[in-house]
Amino acid sequence: MTIPSLTDCLLTLNNKVATLTFNRDDVRNALTGTAITDDIVTTINWINQNKAVAVLVITGAGSAFSSGGNIKDMANRSGDFAGDVAELEDRYRHGIQRIPLAIHQCEVPVIAAVNGPAIGAGFDVANMCDIRIASSKAKFGETFVNLGLIPGDGGAWFMQRNIGYQRAAELTFTGRVIDAQEAKEFGVVLDVVSPEQLLMRADELANQIATKPTDALRLTKRLMKMAQRTDLPDFLDVCAVFQGMCHNNPEHLSAVNEMITKLAK
Repeated sequence: MTIPSLTDCLLTLNNKVATLTFNRDDVRNALTGTAITDDIVTTINWINQNKAVAVLVITGAGSAFSSGGNIKDMANRSGDFAGDVAELEDRYRHGIQRIPLAIHQCEVPVIAAVNGPAIGAGFDVANMCDIRIASSKAKFGETFVNLGLIPGDGGAWFMQRNIGYQRAAELTFTGRVIDAQEAKEFGVVLDVVSPEQLLMRADELANQIATKPTDALRLTKRLMKMAQRTDLPDFLDVCAVFQGMCHNNPEHLSAVNEMITKLAK
């Protein structure tokens, strides 16, 4: 299986775990003014077409996870931030807003290994993932209001679903930056580890997930997302169909026989 060629990210695949690393430390892995958005979309499109991938880990190279938007370009009204209202609307819709749509539609679990500051849209990308593990050096800030902006990448949709409306509202309305430990207390991240252990912890979790039957894992991810927007009776109907698919999948019988063998020992 050929791994896609990326511009500003690194992509590896090991034991069904794909790792996407933002690789623009020169701009603190900014999502604007780089090809990181394109690389994220390309990676997830590739994953959705390849059953050999079971989990995606997203992290950053260098000192930051992602600084979000390039503030110098904002100040100069250049690059992604140039133009009138109509131009900016079009650029957001066809630019950075492709990230939430891609991650939301990713068919496998996505783990954010947050190595350093995740600010603005960088924080939002972490919130778009299913699970977040943080380095003790990580910081998180929904800082748009500090710049007279709103979360134009859809961040207001994701964070409140992760930690509840009231806490998300406080972080969004104040624009304050929190450290990794406070992020864990709020439920933003699952765990906080030393910088040296971050990728090891993320890989440990990813590999634990990747050992599960692939088709069932992808169907379960679809159900987890669907449960957020579907009434219970309709959801149960879909569960019944998906379960029928699983019972007729060879990986189910293989997993059952493996379990019976373990219990017999």
